[in-house]
Amino acid sequence: MDLILDNPGDALFIRSVTDDGIRVGDDFFSDPLILNAERIIADCGIPSVAQMTEEHLEGLLSLEPDVVLIGAGAAQEFLAPGQLMFFYSRGIGVEVMTTNAACRTFNVLVSESRNVAAILIPVHSPNGSS
Repeated sequence: MDLILDNPGDALFIRSVTDDGIRVGDDFFSDPLILNAERIIADCGIPSVAQMTEEHLEGLLSLEPDVVLIGAGAAQEFLAPGQLMFFYSRGIGVEVMTTNAACRTFNVLVSESRNVAAILIPVHSPNGSS
């Protein structure tokens, strides 16, 4: 899925999402990543939404987002209560959706100059199927 959106300024935008990975600007990522409008954390080590821990999210906190979008892959997932509390106790809004939807929403919020960060799990599953 190509995402076409004018890129105002120097903000990072997601250009496309495929079964193989995510293209941000000219860079392609086949592993999970964290990003905001200015920075990409490519080695975040998040294996899946269900296995996401506070240690995985240390880099995310350095971005100081107001809202976090979590792209869970090809299917919708829900955060465990402890994961939700991680965000809510810090005053950070969080929304989990498919990765395709999270990428589209990220681009819209960045274009509106919102303080958003995204955790994106590529659409492919660990066993290589979509």
